[in-house]
Amino acid sequence: MEPSRDTRSTLVDLLDRILDKGLVINADLIISVAGIPLLGVNLKAALAGMETMLKYGVMQDWDQKTRAWESEHRKKTLSFLVENESVELKIYGSYDYNKGIYQAWKPGYLYLTNKKLVHYRQDFEEVTFQISLEEINAWTVNEEELFDSDKKKHIMSLLDKEGQVHRISTVYMDQLEEALNQKMKEKGLTPGKKLEIHEEEKEPILSAFLSEEEKIIHRGNERIWYLVPAEGILQETWRPGHLFLTDRRLLWWSDFDKKIVYDCSVDKIREISMETGKSNGLNSKNEKVLLITSRHNHDAESISSFSAGIAEIDEWGKILVNQLSYQEEEMETCPECGKDFPVKELLEKGCPSCGWKSPLLKNGEQGITAG
Repeated sequence: MEPSRDTRSTLVDLLDRILDKGLVINADLIISVAGIPLLGVNLKAALAGMETMLKYGVMQDWDQKTRAWESEHRKKTLSFLVENESVELKIYGSYDYNKGIYQAWKPGYLYLTNKKLVHYRQDFEEVTFQISLEEINAWTVNEEELFDSDKKKHIMSLLDKEGQVHRISTVYMDQLEEALNQKMKEKGLTPGKKLEIHEEEKEPILSAFLSEEEKIIHRGNERIWYLVPAEGILQETWRPGHLFLTDRRLLWWSDFDKKIVYDCSVDKIREISMETGKSNGLNSKNEKVLLITSRHNHDAESISSFSAGIAEIDEWGKILVNQLSYQEEEMETCPECGKDFPVKELLEKGCPSCGWKSPLLKNGEQGITAG
């Protein structure tokens, strides 16, 4: 073959020819100084695409070993997959890991399969988080500033069926949300209501926990501290969060646990008081404690403590007293179902829950029927 020159050829044509046909270089180089040979280089090189290399029997052993290693490594990496499960999307992302006193964003890869969403750390072979598509109740995406810079990152706050919130971050958030929506639709599932975002704290809150007819009456402007009761080996401790009053319940959302920790029906609240003798200890001079006494089982009562600034607690005290003023009416427990209702309603109409009626009411109805 004789060399030829084509001025119409481009760099793309050259690369295509090298990858398709290949290029072999044989060169002998001698480096001399003042006519004295000092270095000798014998160079033999072949450059071509892998298909061409394998076609001529070059690098076959290396190719087989590489493919075998990659296949085994991939199988090991995706050990969380089950039978008939396939990966639909793989993107880099971080998960807000929160266990006990340890909290940190852990980097890794987000895998969306036809069955679940997984956060996996390949280097440590660790499944940090996984949730099946059926367990997803709702989610929202918002921007938050990084603690170490002025940049913002997209955070997905994902709520599961048990009320736990999981936080995920990735620069490919649009792609993740679109793929997640698509997989939910394919399985005939809906993500439910989008989580509401508190404008001040940028925290996911109540909308996904409320029933369709339940309405938020008040949620305050400041963070409220709650004295979490002792459990197991853990002593009672003050934790930050947000207090909410609906037309049915008083709720406290924990910023630490990312879920509702205190949930009390308004008809169970018996007394509301305030004191300045104790606080969460951060700034006792400017803090006040709201004490809520509630009754859950007959005469068993419990007192819950909430702490915040004096103005905030005073406002909560007024709102709760006004909202719960109807409870000054005498209450009585239904002897049939054990639920509390106003005495007048139980005696004159019966229990609205189970239908129990007092003997006087039954006798009155029988007299009317006989007449």
